[in-house]
Amino acid sequence: MNVKLAPSRRVAGISAIGALALTLAACGGSSSGDGDETTESNGTNESTELSGTIAGSGASSQESAVQGWLAGFMEANPDATVTYDPTGSGTGREQFINGTVQFAGSDAALDADELAAAQERCGGTVIEAPLYISPIAVVYNVPELNDTNINLGPDTIARIFAGEITNWNDPAIVEANPDAELPDLDIVPVNRSDDSGTTENFTEYLAAAAPDTWTHEPSGLWPIEGSQSGAQTSGVLGVVEAAEGTIGYVDASRVGELGSVAVGVGEEFVPFSPEAAATVVDVSEPAADATDTILTIDLARDTQESGAYPIVLISYSLACGTYDNEEHASLVQGYLSYVASEEGQERAAQPDVAGSAPISDSLRERVNAALETISAG
Repeated sequence: MNVKLAPSRRVAGISAIGALALTLAACGGSSSGDGDETTESNGTNESTELSGTIAGSGASSQESAVQGWLAGFMEANPDATVTYDPTGSGTGREQFINGTVQFAGSDAALDADELAAAQERCGGTVIEAPLYISPIAVVYNVPELNDTNINLGPDTIARIFAGEITNWNDPAIVEANPDAELPDLDIVPVNRSDDSGTTENFTEYLAAAAPDTWTHEPSGLWPIEGSQSGAQTSGVLGVVEAAEGTIGYVDASRVGELGSVAVGVGEEFVPFSPEAAATVVDVSEPAADATDTILTIDLARDTQESGAYPIVLISYSLACGTYDNEEHASLVQGYLSYVASEEGQERAAQPDVAGSAPISDSLRERVNAALETISAG
């Protein structure tokens, strides 16, 4: 059974979450001897004069990748200013729909109501481009085991986050880790407190891979009250790092010194990696309502494919097909074209940047065809 990467419900009106805005700006591009403006490259082997300012916001999972993308794009376009505030997917979608930002990042596709509102804001076409593919790591703080991968099957993971398994030496964990010395230590699950695409992707996995245990509907809002939580990726990491016995879920680029789970898939236990994330995307199908510009994907969360890591997020870049002015249209098209380019994807894939899985050549072709439709109206 495939689970559609679209939310079952949303809560509107989320207030903006205070977060560091990622901004790289440069001024004063070079000019030719006769004073004409120099033609700059947008990073996709096409020359164009790009200048002005655009703003984006959204998924904090993309934060490390966006830092790399902004650096590469601004190197090629020194007269342009692009900012991105990692406010979280829910706030990013809200700000894109209400016109506060020109583009957004979201770890979940727009639902039907959001898409209709975005189409109204954009005057028609909306673009959803899957440009960031990354594993969601299930991280834990068990000091004596942080340098290895604890094996956990999908039902065990679900029971831990449902509060049914409460100690690290539970028989279900011992059985999957016969060579590990598991401590007599309370398990403390940690979740996101904000409306999060990472949460939505994680709960979609739980619902698909362990439906008998995880009976909650997939959602960007954590469904269990009274749990330990933190706002955005950094907040979850802070809680997990602060106390022994904790376990949480974060974008794999942010694992750091914590331990991470090897997830049960078929007869294997698979640790996260860009290659394992790419494998599950490769065996997944386009969403039923996908179009030439809505490039959404049904992730095969319950796959038994060897070497696949099923807890994956696809972070979509949201853009309008039509903008009110040429500056915004050109900059959004230029920036997202750089992000989709082989250079942009390879930059984000570097271990010291985000370690994400580059999109395939065939997907890049479809993304570029969608971005070419962006214009000013």
